[in-house]
Amino acid sequence: MASHPRAAAALVPILVGLGIWLIPVPAGVGATAWTLLAIFVATIVGLVTKPLPMGAVAILSITVLALSGTLTINEALSGFSNSSIWLIAAAFFISRGFIKTGLGNRIAYVFMAAVGKTSLGLSYSLAATDLLLAPVIPSNTARGGGVIFPIMRSIARGYGSDADDGTARKLGSFLTVACFQSTVITSAMFYTGSAPNPLAASLAGDLGVDITWGGWAMAAAVPGLTSLAIVPWLLSKIYPPEIKSTPEAPKIARGELQKMGPLKSSERIMLGTFLVVLLLWIFGRALGVHSATTALVGLSILLVSGALTWDDVLEEKGAWNTLIWMAALVMMASKLNELGLIAWFSGGVSGAFEDIGWAPAFLALSLIYFYTHYLFASTMAHVGAMYSAFLALSITLGAPPALAAFVLAFFSNLFGGLTHYSTGPAPVLFGSGYVEMGAWWKLGGLISVVNVTIWLCVGGVWWKILGIW
Repeated sequence: MASHPRAAAALVPILVGLGIWLIPVPAGVGATAWTLLAIFVATIVGLVTKPLPMGAVAILSITVLALSGTLTINEALSGFSNSSIWLIAAAFFISRGFIKTGLGNRIAYVFMAAVGKTSLGLSYSLAATDLLLAPVIPSNTARGGGVIFPIMRSIARGYGSDADDGTARKLGSFLTVACFQSTVITSAMFYTGSAPNPLAASLAGDLGVDITWGGWAMAAAVPGLTSLAIVPWLLSKIYPPEIKSTPEAPKIARGELQKMGPLKSSERIMLGTFLVVLLLWIFGRALGVHSATTALVGLSILLVSGALTWDDVLEEKGAWNTLIWMAALVMMASKLNELGLIAWFSGGVSGAFEDIGWAPAFLALSLIYFYTHYLFASTMAHVGAMYSAFLALSITLGAPPALAAFVLAFFSNLFGGLTHYSTGPAPVLFGSGYVEMGAWWKLGGLISVVNVTIWLCVGGVWWKILGIW
């Protein structure tokens, strides 16, 4: 009986793809491009509905492309040669070192001991931990759900705040929302802050916009830090915890640090590797070291030193899964651009906006791109489905290419704060039961307006100073 729901779910992407394929090919679009579009859209729908795991959906798409003759097998597998794919996979492997060695937890307790005397200070300490880990843990689920959430829940319960006994609002509810929204922001701040970011950068590159690791971090620094400063404070006002003072939290943190003892050799290796990787990501372009090479350098150090074993790498299922479905999406999106479909789309739609100027047109497109995420349960699926088309259309309407690429890329993370299903950490934190769905959605909608305002206004001034537009 269990197979029937899966079979029904599998029919949805198939029917959507067939529906597009059966539409007469529009003028100016080749038959190959139209068939590829049908398979691409079916893949996106499959990633959203998940009749099979995401990696399996991607493999099926690659197989259909090759069997149908839409692409050669070499073309269908070409996504695996994309350096951005290997950058994100290697960063996943490196991130495992933070969790395995315990360095991620140690960093959180250090911040908590320093600024955790109030509930707001606790939220800032966890946000600071997330910020420090974001450059080398590209899975916001691993950061928010694997490192931050267990510590946050332990603190809340230590203060008598539990999701199941009517005491959630004492402390746990506030910390849950604050941690979640902070993870959304830190994901937007680094090229390696979340899995969709390298995909967005790769798609931007197909349209002539070069985004580097350092360039991304520089562009996101000021609006990102502003959001991290304002959002937890705002939440403490509109969704305040009953417990404002948490004098015991620093003591708890110091106690945990004492249990952990001095830095272990594996933690020292992890810390040194983190610093090497971070410095090479910042200055590697000037030294001629590609960001993907940097990630492989970090992974190699951990393997040679024994901080990670090859079994650890093999067991990192998230990395291998991401490697496969990202390769499929990057390949199909790149081929759609090569075959002229993106240019055809942007040229056809631009007429609806051409009389209002590029600035209001780009603002409208950006907001449409942002709030359509209510329809998505995956940031990756959203980026794969819409990023290239909206970026190409924005550029066609006259928006500065780098500005458009960055804004849409940053929004590709910030819209993850909207719902309880919108990005990886959302189900983990919402599933704790500390926040009711209505409150989660209301707060998500409100914070989205705050983030959009900060990133477009504060960010706009900062990007002007940087010469991005």
